[in-house]
Amino acid sequence: MQAIEKRGKVVKGLGGLFDVRIIEEDGSLSRLACRAKGNLKRDDSKVLIGDNVKVSVDEDTPDSIVIAEIEERKNALIRPPLANLDYLFIVFAAMKPSPVIETVDKLVAIAEHNSILPVVVITKSDLSDGAAVEYRDIYEKVGIPAFITSSVGGEGLTSLSDYIREHIRDGKTAAFAGASGVGKSTLMNALFPGLSLATAEISRKIERGRHTTRHVEIFDIGEGASAGFLADTPGFSLVDFARFDFFSLDELLPTFRELLPYVGKCRYADCAHVGEGADECAVAQAAAEGRIPESRLASYRSIYKVLKEKNEYK
Repeated sequence: MQAIEKRGKVVKGLGGLFDVRIIEEDGSLSRLACRAKGNLKRDDSKVLIGDNVKVSVDEDTPDSIVIAEIEERKNALIRPPLANLDYLFIVFAAMKPSPVIETVDKLVAIAEHNSILPVVVITKSDLSDGAAVEYRDIYEKVGIPAFITSSVGGEGLTSLSDYIREHIRDGKTAAFAGASGVGKSTLMNALFPGLSLATAEISRKIERGRHTTRHVEIFDIGEGASAGFLADTPGFSLVDFARFDFFSLDELLPTFRELLPYVGKCRYADCAHVGEGADECAVAQAAAEGRIPESRLASYRSIYKVLKEKNEYK
């Protein structure tokens, strides 16, 4: 029997077994459960959720169905581990747990570096006492879409849902990512009730939620070939630039879009924008005058320090 080749998208993976979403020739959808060929199991070439792949179907072979080839990726992330993203919805709670803005900014930087549009989603506005608006203003000021939501009161759900349905379609892929306990799965359930994602309560002692999402999985948003894809990812509390190679020190500055207009305007040509005062550094002056959010500059400087020390260690 001659092998049949199909093209599809990897939407789930557990224990080396992958679900591949296939659009058949008649336009119908199907899923194939299969494993990757041996050469696609190595760390430098392993299959990621979101990969567009070629699947070989041959009932005469022991595995019968295998992922035979990974098509060229537009991008690939380490954390969350996903490929071919167009949008990254970065979710954090206004309170309970209190947000770590540097972690949010690290995810924004990772998205920017990989040509992924970052979108900030602030949950639990019903608990925030005004903090949610302050966080939204930070990101809207630098041109990043930002939404305030409450899964309890329903605030912002309609506008966020409309944004997703307008932009995540025709094969576009997005992911929801954020720290544990921020209400990510609850939010996705409120937006798309058919997903029925598992949720859990927050630990009162440490203000962290249990990891209710234990693997990356992609869901269809819309119908048929015109559908978009939305991924849910496991929660986490740390994005470690010292441990993982998200990008290099030389690639950091472009990931903070609001700093770029001031580059080249500092007193010294080699200004790194990390320790200089407002009288020497145009970036520091812009922050002092409120043209750049101070929290964003603080995040830039923190990441810069980590990457510089990493380079010196190497």
